[in-house]
Amino acid sequence: MERYVVAPYLRAYLHRFAASVSAASCDAGEVGGDVCRNEEAALRLKMVAVAAILVAGAAGVAIPLVGRRWRGGVAAGGGGYTFVLAKAFAAGVILATGFVHMMHDAEEKFQDPCLQDSPWRRFPFAGSIAMLASLVTLVVDFLGTQFYERKQREAAAAAATSAQDETAAALLEDGRNAGGAKREGAVHHGHGHGHGHENEAGPSQGRQVVVSQILELGIVSHSVIIGLLLGVSQSPCTIKPLVAALSFHQFFEGFALGDCISQARLKGLSTLLMAFFFAITAPTGIAVGVAMASFYDPYSPRALVVEGILDSMSAGILIYMALVDLIAADFLGQRMSSSPARLQAGAYIALFFGAIAMASLAIWT
Repeated sequence: MERYVVAPYLRAYLHRFAASVSAASCDAGEVGGDVCRNEEAALRLKMVAVAAILVAGAAGVAIPLVGRRWRGGVAAGGGGYTFVLAKAFAAGVILATGFVHMMHDAEEKFQDPCLQDSPWRRFPFAGSIAMLASLVTLVVDFLGTQFYERKQREAAAAAATSAQDETAAALLEDGRNAGGAKREGAVHHGHGHGHGHENEAGPSQGRQVVVSQILELGIVSHSVIIGLLLGVSQSPCTIKPLVAALSFHQFFEGFALGDCISQARLKGLSTLLMAFFFAITAPTGIAVGVAMASFYDPYSPRALVVEGILDSMSAGILIYMALVDLIAADFLGQRMSSSPARLQAGAYIALFFGAIAMASLAIWT
């Protein structure tokens, strides 16, 4: 009997939920979208935006990578004064991107008048999804770091076994046991030092690999959304201020991502692919938006909900990465506490400057 009582309420709720994510156009969005509408002028501005954002993103992500090679590659990974300031600036950029840009955009989507009050405007979906995304990022961060550390330990063990096998083969071949014992002792001594170095540097590198990949995931998802929204717009009045603002936006995000990729010390091809993928994401989103402009309605409830969810997830990922893997790891670590006061002050100034510079772009976006 209870099943027959609950079923009508469940069907009614599911019906209301389906209606709340309808793909039908919202009148409020259409009225706002008709202001300053000029498809030909908008298309020209979109082409300019593709070129400008592509160049800005590529330049931003390339500067830290080229700078690392110019400083001497991995040996410079410890970083001098400029490296520490650049890393602090990048952390501020990522933090502001999550809090000011993505979280704000997500809240706007879920509070849009086109969405029904129930359930979207009665519950703080943006903050809740961002919280869950942060917790999931924590789990992925932990598992990814464990995976890379295990791979490094296995590689080190395999290298040690191979070295011992080669030593044993050499001993059997020349038959000089006394000299061979000395050589074997030297090999074991060298292996001990190498293993100790791996314990110190290996996990750090593995963690940086995970950080760079998760960070790119959070940034790229947002870049797709902003590119898509610019691409579907037919209003030059809307596109004009966005071209410059999004160019700076992509430059700062690219700089932050490039800094993290450079610390991960990936292989050349992997580094190139990550940088290339970031640089083309927003322009690709614009191109897709141009192709979808005739039938895609960014003001429909379905589009608002999907974009709100993606923005919330990106916000949670980037806020976690900024606070845990970038700011806390550097500013609360032993290296920063033992650094000169001048370097500490400079790092904090760079952190605040990066956050304020990125947050100020919200005026135009």
